[in-house]
Order: sequence, then C-alpha cells, then structure tokens
Amino acid sequence: MKKINIQRVIYQLRHKYLTLNNGVIAIAVMIAAGWVWGSLGVMQRNYGLQKELDDKSRQLIVAQLDTDNAKLAQRYYNTSEYKELAVRERLGLGAPGESVLILPPNSAAAKAADTVDSKTVDVVVNVSNFEQWVNFLFGKNNDQISN
Repeated sequence: MKKINIQRVIYQLRHKYLTLNNGVIAIAVMIAAGWVWGSLGVMQRNYGLQKELDDKSRQLIVAQLDTDNAKLAQRYYNTSEYKELAVRERLGLGAPGESVLILPPNSAAAKAADTVDSKTVDVVVNVSNFEQWVNFLFGKNNDQISN
C-alpha cells in the first residue's frame, strides 16, 4: 500500500508541477533574478564611482582656492602698504613727521592691578528648572532685563 501511495504522489508531482509551462516560468524567473542582481551590482559600482568623482571635485576646488589665496597673499606682499608695515615692525622706523614714544616697563602696582582685573569672578545664581519656567511664564525675566 505504501508503494502505491508513493507512486501516486510521484505521478501527481510529475503531472501537476513538473510541466513544460512551469519549467519555462522557472527559467524566466532565474533570468529575471540574474538581471536584477547584475543591475544592482552596476548601480553599486556607479554609486562608488560617483562618490569618488565628488571627492576629487571637492579636492580640486580646495586646491584652486588655495592657489587663489596664495596669489592674493603674494600680491599683498608686493604692495607698498605691506612693505611699510614690515619695516615699521622689524626695524622700528616711522614715517616722516612721526615721533616714537618709548614707554618704561610696567611698575609692580600696574602688574598687580592687571592680575586683579583678570581674576574677577562672575557670580552665578543656580535656579532650578521649575523656577526658570515660572519666571519665563510670569514675565519676571523681562522685569530683570529692563531694570
């Protein structure tokens, strides 16, 4: 009986599922899947190449900007304004009619006053988040700003 059931199942499979139409459909599905897989590979490759192209374009733009910046700096260094400033800074020379005033070094009192001014501390009042919201909603912050 089991042998008959197995033969019957094989017969039904062969005549129901293993037909010429089903074989053609299976081959068509495999061809379509291969085409989709190939298309995705090409799209991935194109994406990578486009990314490289964009990076190279950005690098080219940065190089052009650096070149333009260097040309502008070179033109500035050739101006008489820069030459005058460089002579003033390095040699201490002045323009005709100018007089140079040389000041003595700072005294101890002046240095102490500078350190006191730099050590001033701002007082920070810690206000809770709830109090900040209450102040905001009832306009207390506006009163403090206007005063």
